[in-house]
Amino acid sequence: MLSPRPTARVAVHDIDGQLLNEYAGSRRLSLGAPATPWAMYLAGPDRRYRFLAFDLDAKGGRTAADADHDARALAVTLNEAGLPPVICESGPSGGRHIWVGLADSVDPETVATLARLLKHVHPTLDIAPLTNAATGCMRPPGAPHRHGGVSTVLSGLLDTLTHPTASAVQVRALVERLAGELTRQDAAQAPAGPLPVDEQGRLFLPGPRRTLPAGSAQALQEDSTAGDASSVLWRVLIGAASAHWRFAEIAALVATAPGLEHVRTRRERDGKRSARGAVEATALLRRQWDKAARWAAAHDRRIGDDPTFDLRADRLAALVRQVQERADASVGRWTRGSGPTDRRVLDLVCLLVLEGMSVDVEADVRRLGLRSGISKDTSSKALWRLAADGWVVRTRASEGCRAAHWSIDPQGVLHRESEESLTQADPRPLGAGAAERLALISLLTARLEAACHDAFTPGAGMGALAGNTYARLTDAPKSTFVLAAELGTTAGHARALLDRLHGWGLADLSVGGWSRPAQDRRDVVARQLGVRGRLAARARLYRLERAVWAWWLAERAWMDAPRPAAGAAVHGAQGPGPVRGLNTRGRYPRYADSGRADHHQARVLLAAGTTAIGTPLLAAA
Repeated sequence: MLSPRPTARVAVHDIDGQLLNEYAGSRRLSLGAPATPWAMYLAGPDRRYRFLAFDLDAKGGRTAADADHDARALAVTLNEAGLPPVICESGPSGGRHIWVGLADSVDPETVATLARLLKHVHPTLDIAPLTNAATGCMRPPGAPHRHGGVSTVLSGLLDTLTHPTASAVQVRALVERLAGELTRQDAAQAPAGPLPVDEQGRLFLPGPRRTLPAGSAQALQEDSTAGDASSVLWRVLIGAASAHWRFAEIAALVATAPGLEHVRTRRERDGKRSARGAVEATALLRRQWDKAARWAAAHDRRIGDDPTFDLRADRLAALVRQVQERADASVGRWTRGSGPTDRRVLDLVCLLVLEGMSVDVEADVRRLGLRSGISKDTSSKALWRLAADGWVVRTRASEGCRAAHWSIDPQGVLHRESEESLTQADPRPLGAGAAERLALISLLTARLEAACHDAFTPGAGMGALAGNTYARLTDAPKSTFVLAAELGTTAGHARALLDRLHGWGLADLSVGGWSRPAQDRRDVVARQLGVRGRLAARARLYRLERAVWAWWLAERAWMDAPRPAAGAAVHGAQGPGPVRGLNTRGRYPRYADSGRADHHQARVLLAAGTTAIGTPLLAAA
């Protein structure tokens, strides 16, 4: 008997006596193999895996030919890794099961990582048996199928299961290989030909956005007024371009980041710096940004080369998975009332954690709104609702131009698990943490980008829930029940949502289930609903609001700065004043009668680009 445990799980019957695809019963194998469908545990009582089993069933719109094709492709991968596979036809539907016997046991974390990385390549792979060592099981060769027939060996030798030769070292080597392939794929996303351009018409390197490398982050905060400001700017731009940032993200920092002084001002012959005009500053930043993007695309640079990176990425990926799994299990929380927008904000905060490599992230509500397709006010309310329910916690209040900080780990789980992981005997495969982080970034980014569109604008468009439903659709058909489970709602409610998308041409229905149409019709739907351009207009408004606020903070800093001694006044961009360069835009507009700040006039001037720097031009062109 193959089983690593003395018991097996047995299929149960419904009230009419029909066999279900639920293995809730138990039977001791010393009594012999059950006559009804049964499933064998993959891990022993110690929760270490003795077998690997991959389920590639013909369901959810997939045919037996699809399952066979995927099984053969996966078998090639396993053979190349020295893990001899046994391919079985699971039953009359034509599904495929692939088995690998292990000569020595493998820890559950490594097996779960292997399953998730393979699913990134084979999206229809059912990874449940390989991610739950306590209950994960599958019908072994020869076990009956509830619709008749038995699991039959198609290729491979049963001897490799009864007398296995595959080792834990080979399993870890396969994980490292898959991790390396995923990481290299991410690094190679910059195309060999012409670079793509973003919505501002500027070059960029495609791929998941990363945090700035340490050197570039340091340069961004470096006071470059007295040194080589152009060199400091170059270090910032090189790091940002290599980390897949966009031009608008750097342009939004021009007003406040010390390291971008070269954009704001120029050095004169006397060594002093004078403010650049809006047109000159804009042209300079555009030119240097495109140059940095081309340089980054042509050079193999390792961003954030850090020996602790993989371990930290692994821990953060595990935390994000926990949050996502708990959210997916919260039926009804994300489909009623404010739930759809709350889920988008939670997903985005999880994405920021992965991008920033920190459980504590700065969450600007305007940026949250723009990346999730909702307003800043809705983003703010969503954060506080999530905090009230224990999903996030505010760790630092906003201050000046810095937004509040939020964490997805209110209970400090990451810290406790980090300490526990130090005692584990099994080393994690090299690169596994970085690869799992990239896979999660890819998943969350694709989900948010699909949902963040004018067509799904809350209130005016189809709404956030329609966008979240659209984001769960893929090229491969899914049943109504599967989508209902992913959305956390009933099958009837999911069917109504899908029918509505189908009516607008945003969902296809086939015998296999629901899928995303080959042609993206979101722009067409947005025009028909009269909401085309809503998100772009909101982005322009938020850039203007940021610029006004930055100008006012600079004005206040100038007013609060110490004045020079009598007779030693310094003449700078602000006129006679305390410190050169504190407010290179010039004096903030004020009412003539009261002298109070005129914020409306400041917005008008910035919108027209007539101030010394002209941030709107930098951020929008």
